[in-house]
Amino acid sequence: MPAVSLSAQEIKNFFAKMAETMQANKDRLIEMDSVFGDGDLGLTMSKGFQAANAVLQASEEQDLGKLLYMAGKTMASSAPSTMGTLIANGWMQAGKTLKGKTEVDGTGIFQIFEAFYRGIADLGGAKPGEKTILDGLTGSLAFLQETPLEMHGIREVAVELRRLADKDVCASADMLARHGRAAIRGEASRGIIDPGAEVGRLIMDCFADLIESR
Repeated sequence: MPAVSLSAQEIKNFFAKMAETMQANKDRLIEMDSVFGDGDLGLTMSKGFQAANAVLQASEEQDLGKLLYMAGKTMASSAPSTMGTLIANGWMQAGKTLKGKTEVDGTGIFQIFEAFYRGIADLGGAKPGEKTILDGLTGSLAFLQETPLEMHGIREVAVELRRLADKDVCASADMLARHGRAAIRGEASRGIIDPGAEVGRLIMDCFADLIESR
């Protein structure tokens, strides 16, 4: 059974896929964010991931940690919105965790996403269930932590990551917003899928596409 692992080239492929996906979903994210936010989410996600991808594709760096940190630093400067800054910090934290690694297995993959999640949570002060990007990542992260990926087929892993991310995003609709402009609306924030959680789902969907394509 093929092992689930990531090399420097696959990190680059991952960011290329995220840049493509955020661009393709730009208008939809703008529409979702316009309900309670300022409507710039699609623009900042598209711009930030495209900038990060361009830097990584031009780099010959093989250290996964340095690549991830580079991506985060680029996003921080190119998409300095609230969400852009949070995601940038997530990638930089993942970079610090993976520094010195040129390839990782299933455990290392969990470490990437756990550090990404922690970087967002620590900077933003959010917790699961508060209607944020974290709520599009929680189930997938738990799966990566609890499931030995080497014990499963690659397609099985990809399908489960997508299923959990979809489930999490749908659940965000029932949550009460605790952060950002949506929190000002109180109970009115219920019944609406959180656009940040949707960004989290898109990221996990891109990762599922990456490993499935192998």
